[in-house]
Amino acid sequence: MNKIIHQQNLRSNQPCTRHLEIFFPCLALSFLLVLLTSCENDINQINAWTGKKVMVETGKTIESYLSEQGVVKAKLTAPLMYRYEADTVYAEFPKSLHVDFYNDSSQIETRLDSKHGKYFETLNKVYLWDSVVVINVKGDTLKSNDLWWDQNRKLFYTENYAEYRTRDKQIFPGRGLEASQDFKSIVFKQPIGTVEVSDKNFTK
Repeated sequence: MNKIIHQQNLRSNQPCTRHLEIFFPCLALSFLLVLLTSCENDINQINAWTGKKVMVETGKTIESYLSEQGVVKAKLTAPLMYRYEADTVYAEFPKSLHVDFYNDSSQIETRLDSKHGKYFETLNKVYLWDSVVVINVKGDTLKSNDLWWDQNRKLFYTENYAEYRTRDKQIFPGRGLEASQDFKSIVFKQPIGTVEVSDKNFTK
């Protein structure tokens, strides 16, 4: 009698063992899924906390002045400006800009127009592109598809093609240019030649 009862108990324990064998892997799998979900949420939360935020300011009908020791050196006007605060702080002018440059007597010596521009505040440099034209008071003209203006050095420069046209109808084309802000110094790294233009703007 005791043997029969013992055998019955053993038989009754076998299903429980099977249930436990199934239960523990399922429990481990559920715990793993919860852990992965928790890790994913933690990563997303960390990215949200530590992700770099780009602050954007918008300005319309911009009129800005650059001065040195209380003397105005340049005046910038633009219909629209976006100012971005990220690793590099810069202002972008997507709908054209115009700059008047002044000499020590507060007289305009050079004018600049461009369809696009980007001013890097920490570098004190402006990158200009798309139909860049600079004209001095004498009527000399500098044209390029892209141009840098170094505010500290008062210098225009580009590594690409540019043309310098004098008021007496001479054109100096070349690649790579450095020009002082007042056009008193013009240097081409790779000059192409000189072209003379008639009064009707045709080459001679």
